[in-house]
Parts: sequence; structure tokens; C-alpha cells
Amino acid sequence: MAIKVIILLGKSGSGKGTQAELLQKKFKLDYIGSGDLLRARTRKNDYTGKNLDKVLTGGKLAPTAVILKLWLDEVEKLKNKKNLNGFIMDGNPRKILEAYLIDDALDWYGWDPKVILVDISDKEATWRLTKRRICKKCKNILPFIGEFRKMKKCPDCGGQLMTRSDDSISSVKKRLDWFKKEVQPIINYYRKSDRLIKVNGEQSIEGVYKDILKHV
Repeated sequence: MAIKVIILLGKSGSGKGTQAELLQKKFKLDYIGSGDLLRARTRKNDYTGKNLDKVLTGGKLAPTAVILKLWLDEVEKLKNKKNLNGFIMDGNPRKILEAYLIDDALDWYGWDPKVILVDISDKEATWRLTKRRICKKCKNILPFIGEFRKMKKCPDCGGQLMTRSDDSISSVKKRLDWFKKEVQPIINYYRKSDRLIKVNGEQSIEGVYKDILKHV
């Protein structure tokens, strides 16, 4: 069976995290999330761990050299894993340089990725982000889409749900501006090489999922 490698792209609020979970379950895929890798790295009591914690706490991006090292270490583990079905990448690439480097790395490992853009408008992203909620207890983030809209308590721990303090209109605008500046060139890069699969992210969760399955 061919190894499935899926790169998920999309604006904050697009629901790509939800789609990643659905795809993981269906195909028994591993998951590489840049956020998870970086948070785990901050727990090491060394220079990079301490400095990375300061960078992330300050709301800044980790350097490409650091995230690429973490990513390559994780991919090497997967390459040596028995019975690997594949993996999903969420949160990378974040810059055009990272797209080039990831292409080079995946070619080295002999993998050809599917690049999927879960596409939503700025208006939809703003609406979703300013309404999504976070669990006060376990910090689980609930997107404001589908069945999540109706939930009164955290589905994982039953904790109280509240609006995120950093999901203000001004904060969302900064995220969307960053997406245009850094991620749009990545989207253009994959499109020009005929590798971009764009799906309408403004459908229901099930609708988006069915569209993705047509391609993977």
C-alpha cells in the first residue's frame, strides 16, 4: 500500500484541524503538527528550549532552522516505523523557504505529498474565529462550525467553554495579514506546479471531508 502524505493548508478557522482528525482515523495516519513539536521542545531545559518558550509566549514565529530540525527528526522516526500508513502535516510549511526545504526532504524519503487547501474567505474566517471557544480546563479549542456550535461544555472533559482572549477582531486581522504575506506564496508555488487541491471550506464538515476524500 502506498504511503499517504498529506499537507493541509488553510487560514485560521478553516477547520483543517478537524479534517486532519477525520483523515487520521479513516486511514490510520500519523500526525505532524508544528505547534505540538514546538511546545514539546520548550519543555527541554536547554538554550533552544528556553529561548523558544520566550519566542512562542511573545507570539512570534519560531525560526525555520528550529522547526525544520524538529520536523526532520519526526519524519526520520516515521520512515523507520513498521507498518506506516502515512502522515498528515498541519502547520507546515509556514514560509516559502520551508516549502522548498520540505519538498527536498520528502523527495529524499521517496514520498509524494497531496497538498490540500481548505479554502475560506477572510469574512468567514473572521466570523468563525471571533466566535470559537476554548475549554477553560483542558484548553481544547472548539471551532465554530457544525455540531461544535451547539456544545455547551467541552466534549473531552466537560469543562466550561469561553471565548479566547486573542480572538479579537484586531488579532484576527493580523493573522489574516500574515497568511497573505507568508502562506499565499506557498499556495501559489504548489498551484504553479499543479499540486494544489483546493476544496471549499465553507461547506459543512461532512461536505469538506467528502471533497477531500475524492482526492486522497
